[in-house]
Amino acid sequence: MKPRVLVLRAAGTNCDGETAQAFELAGGRPELVYIDRLRNLNLTRYQILVIPGGFTYGDDIAAGKVLANEIENRYRDRFLAFLDNGGLMLGICNGFQVLVKCGILPGSAGYFKKQTVSLITNDSERFEDRWVHLKVWRERSVFTRGIKPVIYLPVAHAEGKFVARDRKVLKKVEKQVVFQYVDERGRAAKYPDNPNGSILGIAGIGDATGRVLGLMPHPERHVSCIQHPLRTRQRADQEGDGLAIFKNAVNYFK
Repeated sequence: MKPRVLVLRAAGTNCDGETAQAFELAGGRPELVYIDRLRNLNLTRYQILVIPGGFTYGDDIAAGKVLANEIENRYRDRFLAFLDNGGLMLGICNGFQVLVKCGILPGSAGYFKKQTVSLITNDSERFEDRWVHLKVWRERSVFTRGIKPVIYLPVAHAEGKFVARDRKVLKKVEKQVVFQYVDERGRAAKYPDNPNGSILGIAGIGDATGRVLGLMPHPERHVSCIQHPLRTRQRADQEGDGLAIFKNAVNYFK
């Protein structure tokens, strides 16, 4: 049977359709679920839970903070049951912001802990909408096993600068980095290759188990070569770099 994927929606979510389509292309069975439905929903019926991109609740207070508070205060037990049951969790862009602000990530000492990392306003003080190269630490996440060492994905955010509370936290998180911004040769990047000024070029991290992943770039926006800015120079049947992330999640349960 196809793994069931819960694509969580809230007011302001705007990447849910593309994310659901990506999981469908990868062989999953996605279902769009509005946040209020979680009250009467058993999350352990699903194998994968994803919080897609957007501007949930208008990013009031800070990007993703309102939805993070809602999950922590109203649905904490349901999320913990899902994770304890062996589910995979993915946060993309706004979803990544949600996962760090409710304390699910970094997750090295458990879930829903006091927030130790964040995603803050880009150094450029502007909304960054561009394509970036990403170094992939493939062995650190279920979602990235066997994919290319450097991939190409778009970003679209105003609050994507990854920061840690202090050096001690950063040292721990460094071992959980899954994606880093690099230049086209795979070297440490400066702006605009690092679009937000993230410390160590961090673009995405996972938890200690490898089953939870958050990243600022949008893999759902590069599942086909026709989405690539240089698509006319590529083979028409070539998959986009992002699709492998969704395939890994689905194949984990197959």
